[in-house]
Amino acid sequence: MDIRAEFLHFFEKKGHKIMPSAPLVPEDATLLFVNAGMVPFKSVFTGEVPLPNPPRATTCQTCIRAGGKHNDLDNVGYTARHHTFFEMLGNFSFGDYFKEDAIALAWEFVTEVVGLPKEKLWVTVHESDDEAELLWQRHIAKERIMRFGDKDNFWQMGDTGPCGPCSEIFIDQGAEHFNGPEDYMGGDGDRFLEIWNLVFMQYERSSDGTLTPLPKPSIDTGMGLERMVAVKEGKFSNYDSSLFMPLIDKVAQLCGKPYMYDTGASYRVIADHIRAVAFLLAQGVGFDKEGRGYVLRRILRRAVRHGYLLGITAPFMHTLLDTLCDLMGGHYAYLVEKKEAVSEQIRLEEERFFGTIASGLELFQAELENTKEVFSGDVAFKLYDTFGFPLDLTQDMLRDKGLHVDSARFDALMQEQRERAKASWKGSGDKATSGEFKPLLEQFGANTFCGYDTLCQETRVLALMNEEFKLVKGLGAGEAGWVFLEATPFYAQSGGQCGDTGVLEGVASVLDTQLFFGLNLSQVAPSAPLKVGDTVTAIVDEARDEIIKHHSATHLMHAALKHVLGSHVAQAGSLVEATRLRFDFSHPKAMTKEEVQAVEAFVNASIAKGEGNVTEHMDIDSAKASGAMALFGEKYGDEVRVVSFGQTSKELCGGVHVNNTARIGSFFIVKESGVSAGVRRIEAVCGKSALTLAVSWREGLLEAQEAVKNQDILAGVGRLREEIKTLKKEVQALASNSGETLQSVMLGGVEVVIAVVGAGDIKQSIDELKNAKPSVAALLFQLKDDKIMIAAGVKNASLKAGEWIKEVAPYVGGGGGGRDDFAQAGGKNPAGLEEAKAAALSFAKSKLGV
Repeated sequence: MDIRAEFLHFFEKKGHKIMPSAPLVPEDATLLFVNAGMVPFKSVFTGEVPLPNPPRATTCQTCIRAGGKHNDLDNVGYTARHHTFFEMLGNFSFGDYFKEDAIALAWEFVTEVVGLPKEKLWVTVHESDDEAELLWQRHIAKERIMRFGDKDNFWQMGDTGPCGPCSEIFIDQGAEHFNGPEDYMGGDGDRFLEIWNLVFMQYERSSDGTLTPLPKPSIDTGMGLERMVAVKEGKFSNYDSSLFMPLIDKVAQLCGKPYMYDTGASYRVIADHIRAVAFLLAQGVGFDKEGRGYVLRRILRRAVRHGYLLGITAPFMHTLLDTLCDLMGGHYAYLVEKKEAVSEQIRLEEERFFGTIASGLELFQAELENTKEVFSGDVAFKLYDTFGFPLDLTQDMLRDKGLHVDSARFDALMQEQRERAKASWKGSGDKATSGEFKPLLEQFGANTFCGYDTLCQETRVLALMNEEFKLVKGLGAGEAGWVFLEATPFYAQSGGQCGDTGVLEGVASVLDTQLFFGLNLSQVAPSAPLKVGDTVTAIVDEARDEIIKHHSATHLMHAALKHVLGSHVAQAGSLVEATRLRFDFSHPKAMTKEEVQAVEAFVNASIAKGEGNVTEHMDIDSAKASGAMALFGEKYGDEVRVVSFGQTSKELCGGVHVNNTARIGSFFIVKESGVSAGVRRIEAVCGKSALTLAVSWREGLLEAQEAVKNQDILAGVGRLREEIKTLKKEVQALASNSGETLQSVMLGGVEVVIAVVGAGDIKQSIDELKNAKPSVAALLFQLKDDKIMIAAGVKNASLKAGEWIKEVAPYVGGGGGGRDDFAQAGGKNPAGLEEAKAAALSFAKSKLGV
């Protein structure tokens, strides 16, 4: 039985609109990930956006609970129900039906569609909710309805806002399977399992705690797919169900060890984590050092470490994707579409971690032997900073030992590192909140954008706001604010395209145009009084012409990237301005010079063809069927706008474009770089900016010809290289005569070289010694003005370069360190050179057993 499909179709037949799962990265900036089915509808419940039509919906929402306030990561694999990634089935009423229908629908689905035995079901209601209990008595005996207080049966979105009592459905899994002291209805045991929660959103909580009845009470329900599948299949752990066992079986195949539940936590961790990792990557989240990307990295590395415990010592997580796509690709097609790119991103990240995991575990084990109760915060930080072990991974490894980390010391070291790096939190900086715009939404709704067809429009001022987004009746000369026009030719920043500028003729300059909760507002600086109700002539600045060239070029480049690199390429962000474009896209590695040139040539070929712009309006399904590219996570209405340029590009887009690609002029890629793991960035120019760039290149070439004294620049550069090579040889000859060789002795079978060298690259000198000798320990000094440089290199010797440097550097007033095979330091006291040489030799003897 496909419970996911049955649920959605059941509620569709009951008048609900099936809504697609929203992206795991929410619009709500207060959340790290979508962690519940109602999150995408938060602004609907709070009244910030208009009610949908019809005012009832059903979803199967993908959710993540890892990192941030809602974090189940520590429990995953060790309990029967916790997951980092899960699917929440829900039905929602936005001021439409309420308790009676919600209860009846839930009972019908659970008993008639899923077929759970009625005699095993129990219900809870809030202790004050007489109405809900009476409604439940139509379906279930009174003695199997229990009342609980706020802790268990009251839900609220935050400290203030919509809230209400809730009602839960439980199933009795049987006394024959669970007979512990907590296995009673209301206890903490697993005998009575919650399978569905119905929230009756009927109050508004004020800051003083007062509950005010809502004019239109709503319904928000949530039923975990993983739980329901396990219950239907008669399993007492979600991991024993058909949603997970194929993945667990694959892990068992990879490690060559049979899975047993009692000792199988590592198998379960891997089966859970591959779901979270794959979905986050497929939705455009990349591995990173902070934020969501860091949580993603933590999840993957935790899984890799559990694979290591099972004896898997090479990248393996990416090999689970075929199984995952077989399980979930039918419902989430993008998972299959992005499979190859996701696999490559996972493999590369695994390789990075496998490169350090053995050394990290060795350090962990060594410290563990010295730990009685509290594991060193310094070592935990080194595991994080040097070997890539997130703190919670170290905590996870200590869990079975009954130990914990000195987290205060770890946090202190993290803070020191942040201060050294001058790290800064980046907020949105937006001062506007939905509350200020609610009156405009209620009175006017979205205004009309007429800028596709005209750059000049006579229109009326419907509303004005000051700089603090407060509604005002007028703005005086020099008093900046925001204008809400009845019909506006100014394009509001959206889809990467920057907002338009221009003028309200004779009245105000338009500095920017932004979209606030569906409202198109322009920022103005009036030169004369501007009042609500005024009729004005709105004129878009000519910069729009260059903006649309860059926007159309972005479409062509997106198509070019798919053509050159593969279908896995997906937009991960963009910026379109009058002077440049920036485009982020999913791709696991840096582009080659040839690939960059191929993309540039592809775009310029389309420009040369002069392909016309065809813009169509159609429903979303027809648009996708026609081959139009849609961006994952972008909100599209029932009718969408499809922009095509010949056979080259076809995308869903609400932006403004050229009518023919020939108007773009020339197109040049100026930079290709990495943004984060698996995400690349291209910066490019076209139109007037491309012409300016070409002129600067020509001037640069003329200057280069003059500098090398040759019309053939390459020939001139070749001549200069030969001259430089000759000079280098002369410098090296002088340097070899200026050094003082102090020691070169055999100690314990290792040739120890302690020397002062002259001009030249001290690191290169170390490398040459290591390449020339089978076993060597070299420590070199180099005088530079009033400072002294030290470098140490070790090959096939028990002496460690980093320790050697730390021992010697203080004698010359310095410090430093490095790896076991190479280290560097600097000092400010050349007078201590003789003592430093003696100390270097003494330390080498002690370590080499002489």
